[in-house]
Amino acid sequence: MIIGIGVDMVDIDRFEGQIAHSPRLMERLFTAHERELPLRSLAARYAAKEALIKALGGSDGVRWQEIEVPRLGERQAPSYVVTGETARTLAARGATRPHLSLSHDGGLALAYVVLEG
Repeated sequence: MIIGIGVDMVDIDRFEGQIAHSPRLMERLFTAHERELPLRSLAARYAAKEALIKALGGSDGVRWQEIEVPRLGERQAPSYVVTGETARTLAARGATRPHLSLSHDGGLALAYVVLEG
């Protein structure tokens, strides 16, 4: 059963400008592992986290640092590693498996999430 669907799109140039203007956003939004990635990849991960929040119907019980989108390689589907209160929130809302798709094109990063329960 589908619990929720979320989509988010990020303008990569605008995202890079926001990070340059407010560098502390990096620590607030991304895990240490994610911060090692190029900004283009971080824009997609930001979209993935926003899409997950939308699929959940809101950000109550969600912590940015508890959502990681690890780099798994080109031949593996993107996925989430969710821990702590955010993992408990997913479980409480009946979500057992998130399906994530990421794309970059034309200066945009896009994430689409389907939560299965």
